[in-house]
Amino acid sequence: MDIYQHFRKDEKPFIDQVLSWKEQVERTYIKKQTDFLDPREQQIISMIIGSNEADVKFDVFGGFSNAERRRVILSPYYEEVDENDFGLTMLEAAYPEKFLTLTHRDILGACLSLGIKRNKLGDIMVADGKIQIILAREIAVYVTANLTAINKAAINLKEKPLSSIIEKKMDWTERDHTIASLRLDVVLKETYHLSRKKALELIERQFVKVNYKVVEEAKFLLQEGDMLSVRGKGRSKLTAVNGKTKKDKLKITMAVLK
Repeated sequence: MDIYQHFRKDEKPFIDQVLSWKEQVERTYIKKQTDFLDPREQQIISMIIGSNEADVKFDVFGGFSNAERRRVILSPYYEEVDENDFGLTMLEAAYPEKFLTLTHRDILGACLSLGIKRNKLGDIMVADGKIQIILAREIAVYVTANLTAINKAAINLKEKPLSSIIEKKMDWTERDHTIASLRLDVVLKETYHLSRKKALELIERQFVKVNYKVVEEAKFLLQEGDMLSVRGKGRSKLTAVNGKTKKDKLKITMAVLK
């Protein structure tokens, strides 16, 4: 059976990478730790390795229960894996929220400006006058020493235990819709109550991501399980395709993150 038939063409390089990791673990009996992966990449690993794999298993951890970006460890089925094996560190700093507004985008941009690769960074939290960054342990000292200001605000990052992470609240609301097709512009229009012109504009301006990647084609066809992110509008996901109506339209369920 062709494994690639279950995935989109642009996911082939990552699938090949996962298969290479799996083969490496099978051959050497040494566990393989990945960098931080987004939820879609984690899902692909789950689909490839599966729960019934005889020789290789996988574990995931991102610092807390609702983490989106997580590291994965592939290991022989008998290998014990604990949280410390994932090599995570959490850095925290306070900022004067009465006089300054910092966003996830600001903090991520400041980190990337230091030459840090995105796959070395986990989730970023901003709340109650604090910023928290989960990152790979191997770059923690560098980030602490060099990330001393964000948007001209001085910060002093310090390592804190993972148990003090500000947990994200994930409040999803599901709604049923009837649409003509699974085209990206059609789903955007219905989900976010937009005009067709506005939906097209968001796509053309590269403000729309599907499974954490920018999509610039309005005719891009969505699949069940796809995650959408729209700048200024928030996130949503296509949780189910529920068949067709008598007029041959599609019935879908969309979940929107409040």
